[in-house]
Formats: sequence, C-alpha cells, structure tokens
Amino acid sequence: MTDTRPDPATGSGNIAVHARIEGRVQGVWYRAWTVEQATKRDLTGWVRNRNDGTVEAVFCGSVDAVRSMVAACHEGPTHARVDRIHEEPALEDGFTSFEKRSTA
Repeated sequence: MTDTRPDPATGSGNIAVHARIEGRVQGVWYRAWTVEQATKRDLTGWVRNRNDGTVEAVFCGSVDAVRSMVAACHEGPTHARVDRIHEEPALEDGFTSFEKRSTA
C-alpha cells in the first residue's frame, strides 16, 4: 500500500481523497466529465452516482493534482450545480486508472 501522506517539508508525495459532491450532479454528464478531468491530471481512483442523488469519488495522485481536481469539482461540467463537497482522507488502494463505477 502506498503512503498517502504528503512530505511535510515539501508538500510533495501522493495523497488520496474521498469526495462526496452534492447539488445537481446526476444526469448532467458529471461522472464522464470527472473521468476526463482526473485522467488529464494523471489521477487514479473512481467516480460513481449514489442513490441519494450525490456523486462520490476517490482521487489518488500527487498533492497538486488532487487539489486541482477537487477545486475543479466545485465547478463541474456546464450543466452541473455543485452546492457542497464533503472531503476526507482516503487510503489509496492500488488503483491503476480512473474509472466510472455503477451506482451505489
């Protein structure tokens, strides 16, 4: 398992974040957009719709790339409306790509 703590001296290293996105985020291409954006940032992890109407994702990668992705998620694709993002640290679980998963 990869150490997900950034180097405190430099802020470098890899981290993993679990995010749950609230708002109008289903039916607006949010998951596909997330896959595109995460892939552009060389992140691994996953994204899926939840039955409660939110979208959840795990982003794993460099500190800067994960922070950039979470910031982008506040905007989302054109027709999305993001009201709130809940973030918490996650354990990287050996992901090799970023994938769209089925609704949970």
